[in-house]
Amino acid sequence: MVAFLRLALRRVAMMPVMILGIALLVFVVLQFSPVDPAFNALGESATPEARAAFAEANGLDDPLPVRYFHFLGQLLHFDLGTTVPPSQPVSDRIAAAFPLTLQLTFLGLILAVVLAVLFGVVGAMYRDRWPDQLFRVVSMAGVAIPSFWLGVLLIQQFALNTRIFPTGGYTNPADSVGGWLTTMALPAVSLALPVSASLARLVRTSMVAELDRDYVCTACGNGLPPLLVLRNALVTPLTVLGIKVGYMLSGAVVVEAIFDLPGMGKLILEGVTGGDVALVQGTVLTIAIAFLVVNVIVDLLCLLVNPRIRTV
Repeated sequence: MVAFLRLALRRVAMMPVMILGIALLVFVVLQFSPVDPAFNALGESATPEARAAFAEANGLDDPLPVRYFHFLGQLLHFDLGTTVPPSQPVSDRIAAAFPLTLQLTFLGLILAVVLAVLFGVVGAMYRDRWPDQLFRVVSMAGVAIPSFWLGVLLIQQFALNTRIFPTGGYTNPADSVGGWLTTMALPAVSLALPVSASLARLVRTSMVAELDRDYVCTACGNGLPPLLVLRNALVTPLTVLGIKVGYMLSGAVVVEAIFDLPGMGKLILEGVTGGDVALVQGTVLTIAIAFLVVNVIVDLLCLLVNPRIRTV
Protein backbone atom coordinates (compact mmCIF):
# COMPACT_ATOMS: atom_id res chain seq x y z
CA MET A 1 0.00 0.00 0.00
CA VAL A 2 2.87 2.39 0.77
CA ALA A 3 4.41 1.77 -2.67
CA PHE A 4 1.03 2.35 -4.32
CA LEU A 5 0.51 5.65 -2.49
CA ARG A 6 4.03 6.79 -3.37
CA LEU A 7 3.56 6.11 -7.07
CA ALA A 8 0.05 7.58 -7.03
CA LEU A 9 1.33 10.81 -5.49
CA ARG A 10 4.11 10.89 -8.08
CA ARG A 11 1.56 10.63 -10.92
CA VAL A 12 -0.67 13.31 -9.41
CA ALA A 13 2.27 15.64 -8.70
CA MET A 14 3.20 15.61 -12.39
CA MET A 15 -0.25 16.81 -13.45
CA PRO A 16 0.32 20.57 -12.88
CA VAL A 17 3.49 20.46 -14.99
CA MET A 18 1.71 18.63 -17.80
CA ILE A 19 -1.23 21.03 -17.63
CA LEU A 20 1.18 23.96 -18.03
CA GLY A 21 2.66 22.27 -21.09
CA ILE A 22 -0.79 21.65 -22.57
CA ALA A 23 -1.80 25.26 -21.94
CA LEU A 24 1.41 26.49 -23.59
CA LEU A 25 0.89 24.31 -26.67
CA VAL A 26 -2.75 25.29 -27.12
CA PHE A 27 -2.01 28.98 -26.57
CA VAL A 28 0.94 29.15 -28.97
CA VAL A 29 -0.82 27.23 -31.76
CA LEU A 30 -3.87 29.46 -31.66
CA GLN A 31 -1.72 32.61 -31.72
CA PHE A 32 -1.01 31.80 -35.36
CA SER A 33 -4.69 31.96 -36.21
CA PRO A 34 -5.41 34.53 -38.92
CA VAL A 35 -8.55 35.63 -37.06
CA ASP A 36 -8.45 39.16 -35.66
CA PRO A 37 -10.14 39.20 -32.21
CA ALA A 38 -10.77 42.93 -32.49
CA PHE A 39 -12.55 42.45 -35.81
CA ASN A 40 -14.78 39.72 -34.34
CA ALA A 41 -15.58 41.73 -31.22
CA LEU A 42 -16.26 45.10 -32.84
CA GLY A 43 -17.64 44.06 -36.22
CA GLU A 44 -16.91 45.21 -39.76
CA SER A 45 -17.98 48.79 -39.12
CA ALA A 46 -15.33 49.42 -36.46
CA THR A 47 -12.74 52.10 -37.26
CA PRO A 48 -8.99 51.39 -37.17
CA GLU A 49 -8.77 53.60 -34.08
CA ALA A 50 -11.42 51.51 -32.29
CA ARG A 51 -9.64 48.30 -33.21
CA ALA A 52 -6.32 49.69 -31.96
CA ALA A 53 -7.94 50.73 -28.69
CA PHE A 54 -9.49 47.28 -28.30
CA ALA A 55 -6.12 45.59 -28.94
CA GLU A 56 -4.40 47.81 -26.37
CA ALA A 57 -7.12 47.30 -23.75
CA ASN A 58 -6.98 43.49 -24.14
CA GLY A 59 -3.21 43.19 -24.38
CA LEU A 60 -3.22 41.93 -27.97
CA ASP A 61 -0.12 43.97 -28.78
CA ASP A 62 1.90 42.63 -25.84
CA PRO A 63 4.79 40.21 -26.45
CA LEU A 64 3.86 36.53 -26.61
CA PRO A 65 5.34 35.58 -23.19
CA VAL A 66 3.41 38.41 -21.52
CA ARG A 67 0.17 37.25 -23.13
CA TYR A 68 0.88 33.66 -22.08
CA PHE A 69 1.39 34.56 -18.42
CA HIS A 70 -1.76 36.68 -18.58
CA PHE A 71 -3.54 33.66 -20.00
CA LEU A 72 -2.22 31.48 -17.14
CA GLY A 73 -3.44 34.04 -14.63
CA GLN A 74 -6.90 33.82 -16.12
CA LEU A 75 -6.78 30.02 -15.98
CA LEU A 76 -6.00 30.12 -12.27
CA HIS A 77 -9.28 31.99 -11.82
CA PHE A 78 -11.09 29.61 -14.22
CA ASP A 79 -11.49 32.49 -16.65
CA LEU A 80 -11.28 31.32 -20.27
CA GLY A 81 -12.31 34.65 -21.76
CA THR A 82 -15.55 35.62 -23.49
CA THR A 83 -17.10 34.62 -26.79
CA VAL A 84 -17.60 37.01 -29.67
CA PRO A 85 -20.78 39.09 -29.47
CA PRO A 86 -23.19 38.27 -28.02
CA SER A 87 -20.52 38.03 -25.33
CA GLN A 88 -20.76 35.11 -22.91
CA PRO A 89 -18.14 33.62 -20.58
CA VAL A 90 -16.46 30.70 -22.32
CA SER A 91 -16.40 28.80 -19.02
CA ASP A 92 -20.20 29.00 -18.82
CA ARG A 93 -20.56 27.64 -22.37
CA ILE A 94 -18.20 24.78 -21.58
CA ALA A 95 -19.93 24.05 -18.27
CA ALA A 96 -23.19 23.60 -20.19
CA ALA A 97 -21.73 21.47 -23.00
CA PHE A 98 -19.01 19.36 -21.37
CA PRO A 99 -21.34 17.18 -19.24
CA LEU A 100 -23.02 15.89 -22.41
CA THR A 101 -19.66 14.97 -23.93
CA LEU A 102 -18.76 13.17 -20.70
CA GLN A 103 -22.08 11.31 -20.77
CA LEU A 104 -21.50 10.16 -24.33
CA THR A 105 -17.89 9.16 -23.64
CA PHE A 106 -18.89 7.29 -20.46
CA LEU A 107 -21.66 5.36 -22.19
CA GLY A 108 -19.38 4.53 -25.10
CA LEU A 109 -16.61 3.47 -22.73
CA ILE A 110 -18.85 1.15 -20.71
CA LEU A 111 -20.21 -0.46 -23.88
CA ALA A 112 -16.72 -0.78 -25.39
CA VAL A 113 -15.25 -2.42 -22.27
CA VAL A 114 -18.13 -4.89 -21.89
CA LEU A 115 -17.95 -5.95 -25.55
CA ALA A 116 -14.14 -6.11 -25.51
CA VAL A 117 -13.98 -8.36 -22.45
CA LEU A 118 -16.83 -10.56 -23.70
CA PHE A 119 -15.48 -11.15 -27.19
CA GLY A 120 -11.84 -11.22 -26.08
CA VAL A 121 -12.49 -13.91 -23.46
CA VAL A 122 -14.66 -15.96 -25.81
CA GLY A 123 -11.98 -15.76 -28.52
CA ALA A 124 -9.29 -16.94 -26.08
CA MET A 125 -11.39 -19.75 -24.61
CA TYR A 126 -12.29 -21.07 -28.08
CA ARG A 127 -8.89 -20.43 -29.62
CA ASP A 128 -8.64 -21.26 -33.34
CA ARG A 129 -12.21 -22.59 -33.41
CA TRP A 130 -15.16 -21.06 -35.18
CA PRO A 131 -16.09 -18.53 -32.41
CA ASP A 132 -12.50 -17.26 -32.46
CA GLN A 133 -12.42 -17.09 -36.26
CA LEU A 134 -15.72 -15.19 -36.29
CA PHE A 135 -14.41 -12.80 -33.65
CA ARG A 136 -11.29 -12.07 -35.72
CA VAL A 137 -13.31 -11.16 -38.79
CA VAL A 138 -15.71 -8.95 -36.81
CA SER A 139 -12.90 -7.24 -34.91
CA MET A 140 -10.96 -6.46 -38.09
CA ALA A 141 -14.09 -4.93 -39.61
CA GLY A 142 -14.75 -2.96 -36.42
CA VAL A 143 -11.24 -1.51 -36.32
CA ALA A 144 -11.50 -0.43 -39.97
CA ILE A 145 -14.84 1.40 -39.58
CA PRO A 146 -14.57 5.09 -38.56
CA SER A 147 -17.01 6.25 -35.90
CA PHE A 148 -18.50 9.02 -38.06
CA TRP A 149 -19.21 6.63 -40.96
CA LEU A 150 -20.72 4.08 -38.59
CA GLY A 151 -22.90 6.83 -37.15
CA VAL A 152 -24.24 7.68 -40.61
CA LEU A 153 -25.03 3.99 -41.22
CA LEU A 154 -26.82 3.69 -37.88
CA ILE A 155 -28.93 6.75 -38.64
CA GLN A 156 -29.82 5.33 -42.05
CA GLN A 157 -30.83 1.93 -40.68
CA PHE A 158 -32.30 2.56 -37.24
CA ALA A 159 -33.55 6.14 -37.52
CA LEU A 160 -34.68 6.62 -41.12
CA ASN A 161 -35.62 3.08 -42.17
CA THR A 162 -37.03 1.53 -38.99
CA ARG A 163 -37.57 4.74 -36.94
CA ILE A 164 -36.58 2.97 -33.73
CA PHE A 165 -34.31 5.83 -32.67
CA PRO A 166 -34.33 9.56 -33.48
CA THR A 167 -31.95 10.95 -36.07
CA GLY A 168 -30.50 13.40 -33.57
CA GLY A 169 -31.19 15.78 -30.74
CA TYR A 170 -30.78 15.43 -27.01
CA THR A 171 -33.08 14.76 -24.06
CA ASN A 172 -31.90 15.73 -20.59
CA PRO A 173 -31.91 12.73 -18.21
CA ALA A 174 -33.55 14.94 -15.59
CA ASP A 175 -36.56 15.24 -17.88
CA SER A 176 -36.73 11.64 -19.10
CA VAL A 177 -34.25 8.83 -18.52
CA GLY A 178 -35.84 6.78 -21.30
CA GLY A 179 -35.65 9.70 -23.72
CA TRP A 180 -32.04 10.28 -22.74
CA LEU A 181 -31.11 6.65 -23.45
CA THR A 182 -32.99 6.79 -26.75
CA THR A 183 -31.11 9.87 -27.95
CA MET A 184 -27.73 8.64 -26.69
CA ALA A 185 -27.96 5.01 -27.87
CA LEU A 186 -26.85 5.42 -31.49
CA PRO A 187 -24.06 7.94 -30.73
CA ALA A 188 -22.71 5.67 -27.97
CA VAL A 189 -22.75 2.61 -30.23
CA SER A 190 -21.02 4.42 -33.09
CA LEU A 191 -18.36 5.65 -30.67
CA ALA A 192 -17.89 2.33 -28.85
CA LEU A 193 -17.75 -0.32 -31.58
CA PRO A 194 -14.40 0.65 -33.19
CA VAL A 195 -12.79 0.95 -29.74
CA SER A 196 -14.27 -2.33 -28.50
CA ALA A 197 -12.98 -4.18 -31.58
CA SER A 198 -9.44 -2.93 -30.94
CA LEU A 199 -9.54 -3.66 -27.20
CA ALA A 200 -11.05 -7.11 -27.75
CA ARG A 201 -8.04 -8.14 -29.82
CA LEU A 202 -5.77 -7.07 -26.96
CA VAL A 203 -7.86 -8.93 -24.39
CA ARG A 204 -7.78 -12.10 -26.49
CA THR A 205 -4.01 -11.89 -27.02
CA SER A 206 -3.36 -11.26 -23.31
CA MET A 207 -5.69 -14.09 -22.28
CA VAL A 208 -3.99 -16.53 -24.65
CA ALA A 209 -0.55 -15.51 -23.33
CA GLU A 210 -1.66 -16.05 -19.73
CA LEU A 211 -3.37 -19.37 -20.46
CA ASP A 212 -0.16 -20.69 -22.03
CA ARG A 213 1.92 -20.07 -18.91
CA ASP A 214 3.07 -23.17 -17.09
CA TYR A 215 1.59 -22.28 -13.71
CA VAL A 216 -1.78 -21.55 -15.32
CA CYS A 217 -1.76 -24.88 -17.17
CA THR A 218 -0.98 -26.62 -13.89
CA ALA A 219 -3.71 -24.73 -12.04
CA CYS A 220 -6.28 -25.45 -14.75
CA GLY A 221 -5.25 -29.11 -14.70
CA ASN A 222 -6.05 -29.17 -10.99
CA GLY A 223 -9.55 -27.88 -11.67
CA LEU A 224 -9.26 -24.10 -11.34
CA PRO A 225 -11.35 -22.15 -13.90
CA PRO A 226 -9.35 -20.45 -16.68
CA LEU A 227 -11.16 -17.14 -16.06
CA LEU A 228 -9.02 -16.65 -12.96
CA VAL A 229 -6.27 -15.30 -15.25
CA LEU A 230 -8.51 -12.50 -16.48
CA ARG A 231 -7.13 -10.03 -13.94
CA ASN A 232 -3.55 -10.55 -15.15
CA ALA A 233 -4.70 -10.44 -18.75
CA LEU A 234 -6.31 -7.03 -18.30
CA VAL A 235 -3.07 -5.18 -17.49
CA THR A 236 -2.11 -4.48 -21.12
CA PRO A 237 -5.67 -3.58 -22.25
CA LEU A 238 -5.97 -1.22 -19.26
CA THR A 239 -2.79 0.55 -20.29
CA VAL A 240 -4.11 1.06 -23.81
CA LEU A 241 -7.53 2.07 -22.46
CA GLY A 242 -6.22 5.48 -21.42
CA ILE A 243 -5.27 6.26 -25.01
CA LYS A 244 -8.58 4.90 -26.25
CA VAL A 245 -10.52 7.14 -23.87
CA GLY A 246 -8.68 10.10 -25.35
CA TYR A 247 -9.67 8.86 -28.79
CA MET A 248 -13.27 8.58 -27.62
CA LEU A 249 -13.25 12.12 -26.25
CA SER A 250 -12.01 13.47 -29.57
CA GLY A 251 -14.28 11.11 -31.51
CA ALA A 252 -17.25 12.27 -29.46
CA VAL A 253 -16.73 15.75 -30.90
CA VAL A 254 -17.33 14.43 -34.44
CA VAL A 255 -20.14 12.08 -33.42
CA GLU A 256 -21.94 14.93 -31.66
CA ALA A 257 -21.91 16.93 -34.87
CA ILE A 258 -23.46 14.00 -36.79
CA PHE A 259 -26.23 13.46 -34.23
CA ASP A 260 -26.77 17.18 -33.52
CA LEU A 261 -25.87 16.90 -29.84
CA PRO A 262 -25.17 20.18 -28.01
CA GLY A 263 -21.81 19.09 -26.60
CA MET A 264 -18.22 20.16 -27.01
CA GLY A 265 -18.29 19.26 -30.69
CA LYS A 266 -20.93 21.90 -31.33
CA LEU A 267 -18.87 24.46 -29.42
CA ILE A 268 -15.73 23.72 -31.43
CA LEU A 269 -17.61 23.94 -34.73
CA GLU A 270 -19.21 27.19 -33.60
CA GLY A 271 -15.84 28.60 -32.61
CA VAL A 272 -14.09 27.55 -35.82
CA THR A 273 -16.83 28.73 -38.18
CA GLY A 274 -17.32 31.97 -36.25
CA GLY A 275 -13.64 32.72 -35.82
CA ASP A 276 -14.00 32.69 -32.02
CA VAL A 277 -10.44 32.03 -30.83
CA ALA A 278 -11.35 32.14 -27.14
CA LEU A 279 -14.08 29.53 -27.56
CA VAL A 280 -11.85 27.19 -29.57
CA GLN A 281 -8.99 27.68 -27.12
CA GLY A 282 -11.18 26.93 -24.10
CA THR A 283 -12.82 23.82 -25.56
CA VAL A 284 -9.56 22.31 -26.85
CA LEU A 285 -7.83 22.99 -23.55
CA THR A 286 -10.69 21.41 -21.58
CA ILE A 287 -10.65 18.25 -23.71
CA ALA A 288 -6.86 17.99 -23.46
CA ILE A 289 -6.91 18.31 -19.66
CA ALA A 290 -9.72 15.74 -19.46
CA PHE A 291 -7.58 13.37 -21.53
CA LEU A 292 -4.69 13.92 -19.11
CA VAL A 293 -6.85 13.25 -16.05
CA VAL A 294 -8.23 10.05 -17.59
CA ASN A 295 -4.72 8.77 -18.29
CA VAL A 296 -3.67 9.40 -14.69
CA ILE A 297 -6.74 7.49 -13.47
CA VAL A 298 -5.92 4.59 -15.81
CA ASP A 299 -2.34 4.55 -14.51
CA LEU A 300 -3.67 4.24 -10.97
CA LEU A 301 -5.97 1.40 -12.02
CA CYS A 302 -2.99 -0.40 -13.57
CA LEU A 303 -1.15 -0.04 -10.26
CA LEU A 304 -4.09 -1.64 -8.45
CA VAL A 305 -4.48 -4.49 -10.93
CA ASN A 306 -0.78 -5.32 -11.28
CA PRO A 307 1.21 -4.95 -8.03
CA ARG A 308 4.45 -5.88 -9.85
CA ILE A 309 4.72 -2.47 -11.54
CA ARG A 310 4.56 -0.67 -8.18
CA THR A 311 8.28 -1.29 -7.81
CA VAL A 312 9.05 0.55 -11.09
